[in-house]
Amino acid sequence: MLTKVIVKMEIVDAHQHFWKYHPVNHSWINNEMKLIQRDFLPNELQQIFEANKVSSCVSVQVDQTKEETLFQIACAESNSFIKGVVGWIDLFDEYIQDEIENYQHAKIVKGFRYVLQGAPEGFMLQPRFIENLNLLANNGYTYDLLIYNNQIIEATALLKKVPNLPIVLNHMAKPKIGDNIVAWENQIKAIAQFENLSCKISGLATEANWESWKEADMVPYLDIIVEYFGFDRIMFGSDWPVCLLATSYERWLTFLKTYFSKYTISTQEKFFSGNCTKFYKLNTIN
Repeated sequence: MLTKVIVKMEIVDAHQHFWKYHPVNHSWINNEMKLIQRDFLPNELQQIFEANKVSSCVSVQVDQTKEETLFQIACAESNSFIKGVVGWIDLFDEYIQDEIENYQHAKIVKGFRYVLQGAPEGFMLQPRFIENLNLLANNGYTYDLLIYNNQIIEATALLKKVPNLPIVLNHMAKPKIGDNIVAWENQIKAIAQFENLSCKISGLATEANWESWKEADMVPYLDIIVEYFGFDRIMFGSDWPVCLLATSYERWLTFLKTYFSKYTISTQEKFFSGNCTKFYKLNTIN
């Protein structure tokens, strides 16, 4: 059984979302997810942060539209605890450089995400997609890689083609808790060899049984990520409010505090704030 150890330190949430719920735009929130079929906005998260002593966050896109990015920017401009935005941009746009330049004034935008989970085989290896990812790198942006665990092999091939782009793997590639951990581990070992790839330890509770998961179920998966990514390329994320389907914010944060309490204070600080701040350049304002 994990022993609870609480250490005071800065905490930056590297992965959460805001939305104004719309049944069509958010059709992925199906009837099994009725709990999150409502608005989730900064004022609610700020209260959660205050209760859990979380200082700030990075807001990650939900919809795949330009309006989504503008919405996230507006949220950040009105709420100082949002230190970075991961927006959406069309990575198949022939004139993407023009669109990138439109965001140069919005320093809160640190990177972009184009949802790949569930994409057909070969989708992420299309030449235009790769070309535009490299343009993100050339313009100083990051990329959030959202895939399912059965897409890791293809994503590994993608990493070979974008060596200069800072990429962060979302939700540990969503391993299904209780499935074949050996296959997932072997693929994580391969993709983690790319030094430009980091990993968010987030979204894991929703990949388990929402009602009955135990903290001990998660430990082997965390052990693997720590082993292959090391302490300089991992970061804390809540995946709020999606995480609420399976866990409270407090439970997930407390579990990770407890898990990392066996490591040095320096390592804990890297995981809970330092690595995220460095990856997204959260302290950079110009």
